[in-house]
Amino acid sequence: MLFADKRALETNLKVNLLAIREKELNYYTQNCLAVCTQSALLAGFAYSGLTQVAIPEDAGYVLKLLYLIVTTTAMCLELIAVMNTTLLSMMGPGLALRGPDGSMHPAVEGMVIEYNTAYICFVLGLIAFHFSAALFAWLMFTWGVAFFVSSCVVSSLYMLMRYASRVFNRFRTAEVVTGRFSGEEMVNSEGSAPPNQRDLASLITGQQTRHYNMEQASLAEAQRHE
Repeated sequence: MLFADKRALETNLKVNLLAIREKELNYYTQNCLAVCTQSALLAGFAYSGLTQVAIPEDAGYVLKLLYLIVTTTAMCLELIAVMNTTLLSMMGPGLALRGPDGSMHPAVEGMVIEYNTAYICFVLGLIAFHFSAALFAWLMFTWGVAFFVSSCVVSSLYMLMRYASRVFNRFRTAEVVTGRFSGEEMVNSEGSAPPNQRDLASLITGQQTRHYNMEQASLAEAQRHE
């Protein structure tokens, strides 16, 4: 009876830990879908700039080359962001749902790393898209109009980056809290908790240790198969 109660407690604790990590998984999945939508939109605009624009034949060679390079770079960066976020939104939850025991932790942590890469590609593509718009003005209009349009584009990019930095600093946390319990957290909680809570902390530590060992064994087996 006592053994069954202990096993039930371990099972309930494991389910509660997975529910916490599931919130992180859903958070990064929604972020990936949002970045994917905006990246696809910008990639479409950049593709239109390559296929729908009739570049004047009398335009300078260097100017035409710069416009094509920058526009192509913007399109490629946004397509990379689209591909990364699409794969993340499918394969991350798939690993957490259908993977072996303990797959939730590598799924969430992998999504964090790859999402940051996709977001950087999205931001760089957005910057390149602004420069493409400025170069388009110099291709199609007189120097006076082109200078005015370029000034507007550069000012828009500056305000956009400044606003994004302000929002980032406003909501940035000094220390990111994750759903995974570390050994240091367990040690601190055991030192200041009542005896019954210390036993629960020890149980959490044991669960996390077993999950970590299983993750390492799975990775080692995958490397041997490769």
